[in-house]
Amino acid sequence: LYKSSGYYKPVKLAENFYCYIWQGRGNNCNTCLFTNVLRGDRPHVIIDPGHTINELRETCFDQLSKSLEADGFKIDDIGLIINTHSHSDHCEANEPIIQKSKANVAISEEEEEFRRTLGERMYTMFGAKVPQFTPLFYLQEGNLNLGARNKVELQILHTPGHSPGSICLYWPDNKTLITGDVVFYGSIGRTDFPGGSLSELKKSIDKLSQLDVEHLVPGHSTELGNIINGKKNVERNFQAVKLFV
Repeated sequence: LYKSSGYYKPVKLAENFYCYIWQGRGNNCNTCLFTNVLRGDRPHVIIDPGHTINELRETCFDQLSKSLEADGFKIDDIGLIINTHSHSDHCEANEPIIQKSKANVAISEEEEEFRRTLGERMYTMFGAKVPQFTPLFYLQEGNLNLGARNKVELQILHTPGHSPGSICLYWPDNKTLITGDVVFYGSIGRTDFPGGSLSELKKSIDKLSQLDVEHLVPGHSTELGNIINGKKNVERNFQAVKLFV
């Protein structure tokens, strides 16, 4: 299901799973939302909420909020933020979400260590604001059960290369893979940032290519597209991107 919504294009891939594809001119990531999965009064889980305001002064977070509201969801009802990695175009908006909903944050321990050391120097180098948040728990490779309301069990995969603690999320029940900045449509994540490694990225891509995937949701769109649907199309994309590594 595709709808037009300003800076974001919402895509509903399952009854309780939405993707918000960034359509602006400046840099920002795609965002995913699992709805009504957590216990309590803040049942939504958001993955990579992105920038607050990007380099072109586009109001990314405000636009994301409006897109969620158009689908009937509120920032106030987010209980958990998951970050695939700690680059500011994926986690800067953690702060306003925490302010609005007191949401908890989960990220890998390797990435949190990077964020507080080499990553902080990288933000300063690019003139970016250092994202401020304290993780409630660290994401480790293995299963992550999001809750009992509408049970969603994800597999957390450690996939370094773009960033040393990057993770991807695989939802076996829906054969959906959220790749962060590891794999895009016809391209791969950059490895020339501090903490990047082309050899590690190659291993991560090989690892992901072994999964049974029918929907690949990348962290950014390319000129070729964004979400890749269909097992054969996903397989062909992995074959193509392996030529880069």
